[in-house]
Amino acid sequence: MPKFAAILLCVAAPFAVFAQPQQNMTPEQRQSLIAQRNQKEQELESIAIIDRKLMIPMRDGKRMQADVYRPKDQSKKYPIIFVRTPYNFNWWDVRLGAPRDMSAELEAVKRGYVYVEMEERGHFFSEGNYDILGPPRSDGFDEIKWMSTQPWASGKVGTTGCSSTAEWQLGVATLNPPGLATFNVQGFGAGVGRVKPYWEQGNWYRGGAVQMLFIAWLYGEQNQVRPLFPPGTSQHDLVNASRMFDLAPQMPPVDWSEALRHLPEKDIISAVGGPRGIFSDRMPGIETGGAMIERTPNDPAWYKGGLWNDSEPVNLPGLWFMSWYDVSVGPNLAAYNFVRSTAKGEVRNQQYAVIAPTLHCSYTRATEDTVVGERHMGDARLNADPRGYQELVYGWFDHFLKGEDNHILENTPKVRYFTMGSNKWQSSNTWPPEGAQPMKFYLSSGGKANTLNGDGTLTDSAPAGDSPDSFTYDPMSPVPSHGGNVCCTGNAVTGGAVDQRTMEQRPDILVYSTEPLQEGLEVSGPIDVTLFVSSDAKDTDFTVKLIDVDPAGPAYNLDETIQRMRYRNGYDKPVAWMQAGQVYRFSFQPMNTSNYFAAGHRIRIEISSSNFPRFDRNLNTGGNNYDETQGVVAHNAVHHSRQYPSAITLSVVKH
Repeated sequence: MPKFAAILLCVAAPFAVFAQPQQNMTPEQRQSLIAQRNQKEQELESIAIIDRKLMIPMRDGKRMQADVYRPKDQSKKYPIIFVRTPYNFNWWDVRLGAPRDMSAELEAVKRGYVYVEMEERGHFFSEGNYDILGPPRSDGFDEIKWMSTQPWASGKVGTTGCSSTAEWQLGVATLNPPGLATFNVQGFGAGVGRVKPYWEQGNWYRGGAVQMLFIAWLYGEQNQVRPLFPPGTSQHDLVNASRMFDLAPQMPPVDWSEALRHLPEKDIISAVGGPRGIFSDRMPGIETGGAMIERTPNDPAWYKGGLWNDSEPVNLPGLWFMSWYDVSVGPNLAAYNFVRSTAKGEVRNQQYAVIAPTLHCSYTRATEDTVVGERHMGDARLNADPRGYQELVYGWFDHFLKGEDNHILENTPKVRYFTMGSNKWQSSNTWPPEGAQPMKFYLSSGGKANTLNGDGTLTDSAPAGDSPDSFTYDPMSPVPSHGGNVCCTGNAVTGGAVDQRTMEQRPDILVYSTEPLQEGLEVSGPIDVTLFVSSDAKDTDFTVKLIDVDPAGPAYNLDETIQRMRYRNGYDKPVAWMQAGQVYRFSFQPMNTSNYFAAGHRIRIEISSSNFPRFDRNLNTGGNNYDETQGVVAHNAVHHSRQYPSAITLSVVKH
């Protein structure tokens, strides 16, 4: 995403520190903000020893930039809260002409912690070439080893952060660097490579289709050509220079709603004048080699970088934050469950999760009347407290880094999850919640499920005969993304729960709904969809969207997914082409939610072949897709009968 968007997403985390001021301030507002920032910096200087623009050497000789804030009382040693990011944390806001907001640093020092911020390899003052998640992983190992062995350090380090400030943590945790005692990952899906049944490779794919968010995001990140200070520049000079140069690029604005339509896909960044880099260019100087758009979901390059995958054990206590309208809650939950089932000893029971109803990294933006997209969620604050997340994280660190017997483990449920619809926080010892049972609905129609006004239904049993629902998928006129579980696409997609009825007027969307529910139904857990389909194209996609239909009218999306048919047999299997006249069975990777369908509401799914630009368009040719400019129209069909029992299976919790 453009740099400004990346910054805005990061500031939602309790420990994030990377915001720049709002634009279009009045002179009075500007002066007020400068006064506030100066006051905060002065307060920090009064209680902390501040060491900025340290250049810490890695094992390959490249130096990563660090700022360190520690209590002035040098008679003690202190545990460390470590934040590493690819985003700008320069201590001076060069556009405002004042310090940036130092609240996170001040809070940590007040609570008796050293606060260490480090810039990811290849960004800002840190040296080296950028690759996504900053490989080599050894950077994280070396950084933690360095800080944990400083004379002011107690020897214990905890990591925290959201989005790209979290996504490197699991990969480094598998290395067990000396000093790393615990981690707090928030909105961390782009750090999860493969965790079965998901093969997203860090949110790059969903069901084998490219998630286009990274194209917009990499526009502002793949900065292989950038300004650097000479290697011999002193710390004193770097600190002084940082009041004039924060090295933040000012990317020309891009209308991503148009830019993402460009074909071939591999040229999207170059077409808007973006820099060369790992998206489409071969980069022999970095470990994974670049050319990300050319990779398949099981390409060996995905296993060479910083992504964590399910062949790697994690044996540290973990505090995991997720959200229902984030881009990757399914892989996040799968990663959490994987660690809970594979960690050694007591660490297995030291994994705690919080699942909010918000967008990516928006936990702390929840209010007494939280609105996500267009849907009101009520009071979605954790513990109905604006500081709920911060207090939880500090309680966690106090226990694992300071050794305080604060009973946080006994007093905190293993899983806290927000149920939309009933708009309340609930708790469980597991995910899905204990007692969750499958409930299956079968797709049925008279062959005319197209649009909201069609005859598609969800029933208790499969229909006897097959009356397939057909539609035309033209990749030059894809179904537009409308709300959803998204992140980071600039102005191209607005996330959250949005009324889908306008979309359901399209003839290339099949709509299947239950009758109004006689009693309320809580769906909390995975949602599995199995379809029987056919097409006259060699390759095509199928999409599905789960929806809560309010009797008052709005039809709110809950989760969505896609399957590229060439990968229907598995991402580590040879691709499989379709043949006209043949019916194929496949299952989507599970969707996930927690939603209460009140009495009178209906459960609905939409099926189509595109959700763009949330996912890239399948051009239906069977070619590479990323290097093609012309597509073919596909005539697709969904079959449903006893022979072809297309169905959705919900996880239902009865109280």
